[in-house]
Amino acid sequence: MTTKARVVRFAQPGAPDVLKEETLDLADPGAGEVQIRQSAVGLNYMDVYLRSGLYPVPLPSGVGGEAAGVVAKVGAGVTGLAEGDRVCYYGGPNGAYASARNIAAKHVLKLPAGVTEEQAAASLLKGMTVEYLMQRCYPVKPGQFVLFYAASGGVGLLAGQWGKDLGARMIGVAGGADKCALARANGYEFVIDRTKEDVAKRVKEITGGAGVPVAYDSVGKATYEATLNSLAPRGFFVSFGTTTGVPPAVEAPLLQKMGSLYFTRPTLVTYTATRAELEASANAVFDRLARGVLKLSINQRYPLAEAARAHADLEAGRTVGSSILVP
Repeated sequence: MTTKARVVRFAQPGAPDVLKEETLDLADPGAGEVQIRQSAVGLNYMDVYLRSGLYPVPLPSGVGGEAAGVVAKVGAGVTGLAEGDRVCYYGGPNGAYASARNIAAKHVLKLPAGVTEEQAAASLLKGMTVEYLMQRCYPVKPGQFVLFYAASGGVGLLAGQWGKDLGARMIGVAGGADKCALARANGYEFVIDRTKEDVAKRVKEITGGAGVPVAYDSVGKATYEATLNSLAPRGFFVSFGTTTGVPPAVEAPLLQKMGSLYFTRPTLVTYTATRAELEASANAVFDRLARGVLKLSINQRYPLAEAARAHADLEAGRTVGSSILVP
């Protein structure tokens, strides 16, 4: 028996207006799948990379990698999930921008009692990103200075709180007084206003000339040199986003010259490649949400049909904190 589902897809890469809502017949879930009636869909910059063509995908394509809702139907062979379970997921084919969808059960996680569906959709991918960046890619230690860009964004706000919980001395970079104030209220001991201040210069002032042992840079091309110049000898440059374009090619002699630096370009997919890693990362996020260590700022809620407007706002820097689409 089919289910009517509203989905957002695009036929060709391009500007936000390539996103179109359609109504499709959704078949029953196949073997190993569940059908989820979705109540909240996460909005992430990765969605922009896919829609714009920066990361090519087969077309036409759905959009989005995370959502939350309730299990409506269970396919053959699925264990551990039942109709009525509150769940969320990350991973699988793009297509989370939908009122309902079928997805492999291996990507689906049950929600604990202390976490709402909106919280899960707004924080799963972002929270797991912070977990792997700060606890596995470069394990942050108490007392260390940490530089984090886009500190007022969805990932940045969670990173400030997570880092503070780890005992780190968080240095955030944001644009404008309001965004800097928000970052300061979310765990950052120091906040640098990129519209008025020289980032590398301020980092050296804050650290007494030493620089930071690790910098998490999601901006890319525009901040590459400032990040390099902010690092202490043997520091780690963690490049995990390209909102202003791809950074220049990294030259090995430059890393040597600037203090035996390390450069890495990690991705969440690699750090959640196994079911055990996915569950451990998600549980770390759920635990911090339930205990109140992480406090979410869901500042934008868009109807599913207005996904194009959500993308335009995200790219223009008009969003603050986390955003969700509501089917």
